[in-house]
Amino acid sequence: MNVLLIYPGFPDTYWSFRYALSFQGKRAAQPPLGLMTVAALLPASWNKRLIDTNVERLRDRDLAWAGVAFIGGMHVQQPDLLSIVRRCRARGLRTVVGGPIASSVPAQELECDHVVIGEAEDIIADLVRDLEAGTALPVYESTERPDLDRTPPPDISLIRMRRYSTMTVQYSRGCPFSCEFCDIIEIYGRRPRTKPVDHVLAELDQLFGAGWRGPVFIVDDNFIGNKPRARALLDALVLWQQAHGRPFRFITEASINLSDDPDLLRQFQQAGFGSVFLGIETPDESSLAAANKLQNTRRDLLASIARIQHAGIEVMGGFILGFDTDRDDIFDRLVDFIQTSGIPVAMVGLLQALPGTQLFRRLSGEGRILSAGAGNNTGCHLNFRPRMNPERLVEGYRSVLRRIYSSDCYYQRVRHYLRTCRPRYRASFSLANVRALFLSVLRQGILHRSRVSYWKFIVTAAIRHPREFGAAMTMAVMGYHFQTMTDRLLAGKTASQA
Repeated sequence: MNVLLIYPGFPDTYWSFRYALSFQGKRAAQPPLGLMTVAALLPASWNKRLIDTNVERLRDRDLAWAGVAFIGGMHVQQPDLLSIVRRCRARGLRTVVGGPIASSVPAQELECDHVVIGEAEDIIADLVRDLEAGTALPVYESTERPDLDRTPPPDISLIRMRRYSTMTVQYSRGCPFSCEFCDIIEIYGRRPRTKPVDHVLAELDQLFGAGWRGPVFIVDDNFIGNKPRARALLDALVLWQQAHGRPFRFITEASINLSDDPDLLRQFQQAGFGSVFLGIETPDESSLAAANKLQNTRRDLLASIARIQHAGIEVMGGFILGFDTDRDDIFDRLVDFIQTSGIPVAMVGLLQALPGTQLFRRLSGEGRILSAGAGNNTGCHLNFRPRMNPERLVEGYRSVLRRIYSSDCYYQRVRHYLRTCRPRYRASFSLANVRALFLSVLRQGILHRSRVSYWKFIVTAAIRHPREFGAAMTMAVMGYHFQTMTDRLLAGKTASQA
């Protein structure tokens, strides 16, 4: 059996980092870990190819080679996924669609031959057997959530690592919290399941043996969902990094209660975690309570962020506008909060009611859902009727983006980050880094309208933060992406998502 694994394209968003990746000649931030893991679950006798359409074209000869196409992705990838499904079926190629999108979109809307709902470990054997026999069913659904000791290392032989800026590893699935707008707990459950520590280390060994050096994103939606197991893994990561010369800089996602545990923060720092993404959402406690984001309440959010940054870990923050309890002052409050916190990478989006979530069910019951949406919360479109005047909400959102990603405001946050976090990036004289430096000077220091702010920042960083200059340059390049995306969004040039 020849199986073609296809990863659909992402729309242009803040999350894509597209305009920053081009500085180093990279094509995408991360490889498709889900499809690489599915490939490892398939029979060794099957011939496999993986096409990530974010980094290469899907060619007719690839489709002609295949006996079946496995297409996986997230809700935000639906437009490109449907285009790929139609192209495959027009050629008579059988199509199997899975991944998170299959858990949130009705099977008939995916237009494919076979839909896989749930996690692959419990489904793949039956699907393989039926595909080989020519008796595959329209829908396969797993009602169980498998233990992750059954999950094999992803098949990294299917990708070209040099096309990506970051490699990926999964340690856990699920989150113990119950945020109303979150689909993670609906898909993966509220009981965090973790891989055995030796399995995670085997995946790191695989990356190291393949020659990877640099960022590794542990893609868990809450790395500390099970704190005792997270501590055990961190202890092992400290020893692994020491034994291998600290080749990786880890990135992950966690909940803000990470800040409450100095010992846990120390483990993070010693293991080589340079960044953590936190869902902060809003400075308004009534909105946090209404959204059941209780882990963010009854605390000083700014102090919590500062404790993590002082431990040498960059905080990346997710923020949401459009809660029912938002008042007209929320836009100014959010800008003030972001600037005071010194979070350079502040991802602000409009609230989206994703299918399958508690929020979608509530708003549907209230007759307020306009569409299923497309999972992209960084456009200027809503898929539900908000309490606030919609025009006021969208214009307020645009004003927040305009302010936080103006050059002066962005570089102010980066300077705060350099002072408090004291990051240590080991900049090398690689061709990619030389290229990035040259393009940064050209695009930002010469051609960009904000070149004066750029040079003030670069000179200040070189004088006051020479040991952190590598981090400063990285942040400058990321700023180019955020400013370009903001310009495009405010000009209405991003993809429409309604």
